[in-house]
Amino acid sequence: MKTKVEISDQVLNFVRSLAPEPRRLLRQGLRDLQEEVGDIKQLEGDLAGWCRLRIKSYRIIFRYEVEKSRRIARCVFAERRELVYELFTEVVRMLTES
Repeated sequence: MKTKVEISDQVLNFVRSLAPEPRRLLRQGLRDLQEEVGDIKQLEGDLAGWCRLRIKSYRIIFRYEVEKSRRIARCVFAERRELVYELFTEVVRMLTES
């Protein structure tokens, strides 16, 4: 069974802002996520419950959910490796405080 991949506006805009080669790689990585193929890892600590998809020096943060007996990978944040975890941790903190 394929996993449905939902992409947030932030991820879409980030991918569109990249040069052609990294954009192609990230798009392919998102397509491969339908088959749960790729360098996927569960996150820990403040980001427990989230997963990351590693594509070269880029990371896409997502969460698996089940809706009407269908598995969904909700991709919510993408950024370069050196920034992604710090920025996403802040986003999660702001969401949990409000």
